[in-house]
Amino acid sequence: MGAMLRGLVALMVAAAAVTVGVPAVGSGAATSSSVDSRVVMVRPGPGQVVGVAHPVLVGFAMPVDDRTAAERRITFGASQPLTGRFTWVNDSLVEFNPDGSWPAHSTITVRIDGMKTDFTTGAAVVGIADISAHTFTVSIDDQVVREMPASLGKPGFGTPVGTFTVLEKQRNVVFDSRTIGIPLDDPEGYLINGEYGVRVTWGGVYVHSAPWSVASQGSANVSHGCINLSPENAEWYFNTVQVGDPVIVRS
Repeated sequence: MGAMLRGLVALMVAAAAVTVGVPAVGSGAATSSSVDSRVVMVRPGPGQVVGVAHPVLVGFAMPVDDRTAAERRITFGASQPLTGRFTWVNDSLVEFNPDGSWPAHSTITVRIDGMKTDFTTGAAVVGIADISAHTFTVSIDDQVVREMPASLGKPGFGTPVGTFTVLEKQRNVVFDSRTIGIPLDDPEGYLINGEYGVRVTWGGVYVHSAPWSVASQGSANVSHGCINLSPENAEWYFNTVQVGDPVIVRS
């Protein structure tokens, strides 16, 4: 359960670590005439399979003064028309999110300055957490395939409502209450070795295995904000979902 600032830094580090689609120096490929606006990173990378709501990240060599012009240089090709929005993570890193989602089972082409990368979307795996019903329901390509008992955030630690995107998957993860400001010696403190963690927010919300709350799953919300599932259900979801797939939390 990481703090928001730590999560944002992790996002930028992860983006910088996946450098793809950049022409080699002296290759003769088209590039921007400005060193400041030269593209140094695009992700997802060529051939990568991602969830249907996965953002596209484009990193520039230096801070970009004319953001609108930079955005216009980025074009997308898909099997059907799409719209979306740009969000600047910092002065040299921009994120594009499609409205709704990318088409499932499709190849998406990203072009900028003469370079191109293609990534692929998998099935549309959508998880819906219902706080009042204590359930987590997963559909694949619009067909409900599994409805699972769940336990969500208890009073004072409510699970945030809204539409989110799977940020990362961690087979083993340490849940430490100190990362959300709760000392270990506090009555609400905890330090737990968890399994099958699917991160939903950089603030520390996961879908994960919680054998300690199985008795409450389906009937009561007892977590500190995460979506608790049984070990069997958490393993199934972990193995089914892709980074970039949507998770919707309803009240």
